[in-house]
Amino acid sequence: MSRILFSTILTAALALLSTACSEKPVPPPETKVAIDPNLVTLTPELEANVKIGAVSEIQFVDTLRIPGRIQVDEQHESRAGASITGRISTLDVHLGDEVRTGQRLATIKSTELAQYQLNYIKASQQMQLQTKAVDRAKQLLEADVISLAELQRREGELNAASAEVNAARDQLLVLGMTSGSIAQLSLHNSGMSTSQVTSKINGTVIARNARLGQVVAPAEELFVIADLSHVWAVAEVPEQQIAHIREGQSLNIEVPALDDAELTGTLSFVGDIVNPATRTVMARANISNPDMQLKPDMLITILLEAKPEKVIAIPSTAVVRENNADYVFSQTLKSKQYKLLPVTLGRSYHGQREVLQGLQPGDQIVLDGAFHVNNERKRKEME
Repeated sequence: MSRILFSTILTAALALLSTACSEKPVPPPETKVAIDPNLVTLTPELEANVKIGAVSEIQFVDTLRIPGRIQVDEQHESRAGASITGRISTLDVHLGDEVRTGQRLATIKSTELAQYQLNYIKASQQMQLQTKAVDRAKQLLEADVISLAELQRREGELNAASAEVNAARDQLLVLGMTSGSIAQLSLHNSGMSTSQVTSKINGTVIARNARLGQVVAPAEELFVIADLSHVWAVAEVPEQQIAHIREGQSLNIEVPALDDAELTGTLSFVGDIVNPATRTVMARANISNPDMQLKPDMLITILLEAKPEKVIAIPSTAVVRENNADYVFSQTLKSKQYKLLPVTLGRSYHGQREVLQGLQPGDQIVLDGAFHVNNERKRKEME
């Protein structure tokens, strides 16, 4: 029994040894070298389509976009009202009418004006009497009928009467009467109880606060006349940007209501105080408006060039945009090898992009043709 068992074990061992000797050794698994998908080696063909250079600094001039509005130029605006208390008897213009200097806007009937005219007529008549008295006194003095003192007394009375006439005349001028109308009072010795409201400039009626039969007083504003061929472009500039603007600076104006038409102007005024509520400073420009296209209170955008500042910048052609991020191809330690590098970019200016993060002056990158390099990178990645 033991011989049989020994024989069986010996046979199995010999068979196992024979099998082991007949099998070939298993080779070790191959190890692949990892290739960075962001690396690109420039081929001669690719080198011909790209431009390599160093990152540099430029003088960057930012464009400030400041919301604003059109306003009436106050130097070409006139406000007309009653010069005396009375009732409006006629209205001669409507809102939007074009008027000329001296044109009648309304007529006011006033008993108060009649009283002032009566005072002038009385003063004029008194002066005429005193004038005749002086002339008569001169004749009597020559005839040695009166003394020189009497003549001087009458001349004093004439001077007082003349002063009263001048005062009454000035009062009527203040109330809006013309010199010609006042002269007519002296000729006819009768007053006119009406006063005219007239325009002081050529322009457009942009406001009318008068109604027929309305009782008005001198403090009330009845009409606003504006020459709209000259307007203001007004903006509130944030105080952080005040250092970038100055009087006399040229500017552009975008007008959305006119299909974003661009106008030019000159900054004529920069405020001296900061609005504490909005932290802004008022600035305005004088704008010529011969075609009357710009309307008061129209919304605009004022474009101003800020002061130049030195920033790191790269050409827009060096930027690759992928997955909502910006990249450039930066040179590695090998001369013809470039790597896709993420960067943070800022403002644009004349085909340049401001670099906020990721590059330093002197770094070698693909300045032009980054699109071709990126296509080669994608092709290699798909192989």
